[in-house]
Amino acid sequence: MEDSTITKHSSLLQSLALLTIFIITKSTAADDHHQITLPGCPTRCGHVDIPYPFGLTQNCSLNKNFLLNCNSSTLIFGKNLTVTNISVHLHEITVNWFVARDCYNGSGHRVRKNRPTLNAATLTVSSAKNKFVVLGCDSYAFLNGFENRTTNYSMGCMSICNDRRDVAYRDGGCTGIGCCEMDLPKRRLRNLSINPRSFDEHRRVVGFNPCTYAFVVERNGFEFSGEFLEDFPKRVLPVVADWRVKCQNGSFCGCEGENSVVEFGEGDDGSEYRCMCKEGYQGNPYLPTGCKEINECLSSGPINCTKTQYCVNIPGSYICKEKRQSQFTLIKISIGVAIGFIALFISTSWLYLVLKQRKLMQLKEKFFKQNGGLILKQKLSGLENNSSSSSSAKIFTEEELIKATNNYDDSTIIGRGGFGTVYKGFLPDNKIVAIKKSKIVDQNQTEQFINEVVVLSQINHKNVVKLLGCCLETQVPLLVYEFVPNGTLSEHIHNREKYPKLSWETRLGIVAETAEALAYLHSAASTPIIHRDVKPSNILLDNFTAKVSDFGASKLVPQDQLELATMVQGTLGYLDPEYLHTNQLTEKSDVYSFGVVLVELLTAKKAISFDRVEEERSLAMHFLLSLKKDRLFEIIEVEGNIGIDYKEQVLEVAMIAKRCLSVNGEDRPSMKEVAVKLEGLRKMEKHPWVNEGGQLINGNLEYETEYLLAHDQDNGNEDTNTNNSTYDSIRDHLSLDFSGR
Repeated sequence: MEDSTITKHSSLLQSLALLTIFIITKSTAADDHHQITLPGCPTRCGHVDIPYPFGLTQNCSLNKNFLLNCNSSTLIFGKNLTVTNISVHLHEITVNWFVARDCYNGSGHRVRKNRPTLNAATLTVSSAKNKFVVLGCDSYAFLNGFENRTTNYSMGCMSICNDRRDVAYRDGGCTGIGCCEMDLPKRRLRNLSINPRSFDEHRRVVGFNPCTYAFVVERNGFEFSGEFLEDFPKRVLPVVADWRVKCQNGSFCGCEGENSVVEFGEGDDGSEYRCMCKEGYQGNPYLPTGCKEINECLSSGPINCTKTQYCVNIPGSYICKEKRQSQFTLIKISIGVAIGFIALFISTSWLYLVLKQRKLMQLKEKFFKQNGGLILKQKLSGLENNSSSSSSAKIFTEEELIKATNNYDDSTIIGRGGFGTVYKGFLPDNKIVAIKKSKIVDQNQTEQFINEVVVLSQINHKNVVKLLGCCLETQVPLLVYEFVPNGTLSEHIHNREKYPKLSWETRLGIVAETAEALAYLHSAASTPIIHRDVKPSNILLDNFTAKVSDFGASKLVPQDQLELATMVQGTLGYLDPEYLHTNQLTEKSDVYSFGVVLVELLTAKKAISFDRVEEERSLAMHFLLSLKKDRLFEIIEVEGNIGIDYKEQVLEVAMIAKRCLSVNGEDRPSMKEVAVKLEGLRKMEKHPWVNEGGQLINGNLEYETEYLLAHDQDNGNEDTNTNNSTYDSIRDHLSLDFSGR
C-alpha cells in the first residue's frame, strides 16, 4: 500500500511540476488573440467564423459582395452556397457546390439533368486546390467559365467502359476507367458551369451506371469507389475559391488598416486587390487596428541569434545584441536558481508526502498494537484452528469503516451517548452494521478488553445483539455490531409521537425474550457474563423481537467466582442498591435492573423522573409502595385494556417484579427462573377476571392482591462471599452505550 501511495504522489508531483513550468512559460508568451470583425458584429454562425470584410449586415460587411446570411446555424453565400470556412490570411473561402447529373432509364430516355453554376463577382475557383471529376462508363462533361468578361474557357473529361468489373478493382483511385479527373487551368476562372453528357444515353451500361456525374471538388474532398457508378450519394461537395476586393466606383480603393499593405491583382480592369499585414505583424488587415505586432523573441519561430547574443524585439522585426559578460553570467545564475528552486520544491513536497504517509502508517500500527491487535489476532487464529468454534470477531481496517460511514458523515449517526456515537454503516456486501465510536480509552485493560471481545463475538443467541468485530487502528477502538432497525424498547414505551402503544402480548413477549437472553449470559455462555446495565434503552427491537445490547459495562465472571469486587457502575434508577452499598457485583444485580424494566413496561413511566413528587421519583420504590397499599392498578398503564383483560397476567408480572426488586440479592430469583415464569405466562391463554357485567369472578381485587403480596418464595441461593477483585475491562476500556439509538 505504501508503494502504491508513493506512486500516486509521484504522479501528482510530476503534474505539479509540469503545471508550474507551463504557467511560467504561458506568462511570458504574447497574446495571440486578435479581433476578427467590427465591434458589435456577430463573429460566428454555427461553427464558422465570420471575419471582416464579410458580415451578416451592410454595417458589418465591406460591401454587398461580402454579405452573408446565417440560416439556422448554416452560413450561406450568394443564393445557395453553404460556407464551411473563411480565411483572411489566405483570402480563401470554402463552399459546398452542387454535383451535376445526367440520368437515363433503360429505354434511353433522359429522366434527370442539372447544370449547376457558380456565379459570384468576388470569387474565382482555385486551380491549385481543386480538381474536375467525371464519373460514369458512358460519360463526358464540360466545365465552362470566363477568365475575364470577354474571354471564355471550356475544358472536358470523358470516361468509357463496358463492364463494372473493369473498375471494381480500381476502387480508391480515379484512373480513367469509370472515373476521369483533371487539374483546373492556372487561370482565374469565374462564372463556372458544368454540363454533363452521355455518348449513348447509357443504354449499354444502364444496369450498373444510369447517370453521368460531374463536379469540381477540393483535392482531398473526394475518393473514388466503384459503387458510385450505380448511385453517387453526394449532392454537394466542398470547393475552395479565392476572393478579392473589387474597387467600387467613387470609393477608396486600398487598405485602411494600420500596419497593412495593399496588393492589386489582375481583375477585368485591374481594380481588384487584397490587403496583407506587414511583415512582423499578424491579424485581420481589413480592420483599422487589426494587424498586431509579433514579438519574435517570444514566438515559436526561429531566432537567428547566437549563444552570445540575446533577442530584442523592434516594430515589425527583431535584432540581436551581444550579451555583456556580467549580464550573461546573471542570466545563467537566474536560470540555475529557478531550476534549483523548482527541483527543491518538488523534492521537498515529495519528501513531505512520503514522510506523512509513513508517519500515518506507523501511527496506525502503534494504535493496533496498543489496542491489543496482536493479542486478538493470536486468539482468533486459535479459534480458527478449533473446529467447534462457530464464529469469531473480524478485524476491520480503518479505511473499511470510513468508507462504510461515508467518512463518518453526520447523516449516518443513529445514536449519541455520554461515552460515544453510533453510526450506521454499509459494508461492501451491502450488510448494514452499527459502528460504535467511543470517546474514552483505558490502556491498562487492553488484554482483558480483547478477551471480552473474543467471548462476546462468539455469543450466538437470537435475543443478543451480535458483535461482528472491531477496528484497532484508531486511538479509540471501534466496535462493529449487527444493525437492529426498529429502535429501542425505551423509545417504544415513551415516544408516543414516533411509535404506537405496545399491546400486552407484545410487551410480555419482549420481557420474556430479554429474560431468556440474560439467563443465557448468566449460565449458558462459555464464560458467564454479567451485563451490569440492563435498561429499556439497551433492549433493541427487531420487528418486536428483543435483542439485548450494549455490553460496555459488562463483566466476565470466572468459573470459580459468584461475585466480583468492582467499582460501582450502572444507570441511576436501575442500579442494584446492594451492589451500590457493597461494591460486590453478582448476577442478581442484573435481576434487580430487570425488575425495574418490568415495572417500566407495566407503568410506561421512566425509572427516574425529578418532575414527579418526591415519593414517586424512583419508579421502583413507588411501585413497591403502591403494591403494598393495594394501589397497583392506579399506576398501571390502562391503554389497550391491559388493566382489565389481562389482570391476572399483570398481577403475575407485578409479583415477579416485586421479587426482582428485593433489597437483599439472595431473595431475588435467578434470571433462569424469571425467564421460565415469563415464558409460561406468555404461552398461557388470556383469562379475564371480570364477567360481561363487570363483576369479579374469583373474589375481590383486594383479596387477590393481599394474597400475592403475602406470597414470597425463597430462591434457595447460598450466601457465598468472595472478595477477590477482578478486572473491570470493557467499561474501563470503553463504554458501548446504545441508548441514543
